Amino acid sequence: MANPSQIWVIGSINTDLVVSAEKLPAPGETVMGKSFFINPGGKGANQAVAAARLGATVSMVGCVGADDFGTQALAGLAAENIDCAHAARIDSEPTGVALINVDQSGLNQITVAPGANNCVDTIIIDQAFQTIPQQATILLQLEIPIDSVLHAVQLGRAKNCRLILDPAPAQQLPSTLCENISLITPNASEATALTGFSVTDFGRARKAADKLQELGCEHVILTLGEAGALVKSNGACTQIEAPRVATRDTTAAGDCFNGALATALVAGAELTEAVKFACRAAAMSTTQPGAQSSMPWRDEVLLSI
Repeated sequence: MANPSQIWVIGSINTDLVVSAEKLPAPGETVMGKSFFINPGGKGANQAVAAARLGATVSMVGCVGADDFGTQALAGLAAENIDCAHAARIDSEPTGVALINVDQSGLNQITVAPGANNCVDTIIIDQAFQTIPQQATILLQLEIPIDSVLHAVQLGRAKNCRLILDPAPAQQLPSTLCENISLITPNASEATALTGFSVTDFGRARKAADKLQELGCEHVILTLGEAGALVKSNGACTQIEAPRVATRDTTAAGDCFNGALATALVAGAELTEAVKFACRAAAMSTTQPGAQSSMPWRDEVLLSI
């Protein structure tokens, strides 16, 4: 029997090719890198790993290619005790790849070639929803086709699911999407793209959150990196501070935040408490390099509180 407290992640599965350097290259510039490594990634898979390490029961819905990267990606998810019954292998497309540059302060640039992620279609989502139970918690991002995200939201709404959307990479969202999700979790640049407000501080973040609610988003959590997060819900606006850490790499910190948020909500935490937990987990993830490899374990986060 399907578990309603299980977290379902519908999204991307990638392989990250990461180069660290003293600084990020400007357009047309070549810089010498310091190190290179290959890491499992993809916003969907990253969020799944974050939730699993923090104690949630997780299922992954997505696509990989019938290549070595796909084999390694699914093996890595399985090693994290993530159910991959709805992660399909596609013969005609390669596994998605992200090219990541990271500078010495931990800032990054990311270019994604989606590959098999573009094959996460309505048929695959329909198959998953034959198993997804009523009132499940579903994490969504925008590294799969937007029509598939919309379809998942429609089916999830019909089953009274909690639908958490990380609107990344940023793009304009249909009003029907905004009106039917439970939570939206943009970072500052994504909120700027969605609302037109340049989000540079909590005051501007509040205006962006107001605009997102005008667009139909019921609850807004706007993440501001090391500054923490802004929560706009039920008429109240709350500022949550993030802990101070020695940042090495911010790659996938937002994915960690979303996985942690879902995990805390499934465990019964009130929204602001869930955001506090998510801020701590995300901050801890920036102290380690890589995407999935940086996701903290539950005991580590609890000990930091």
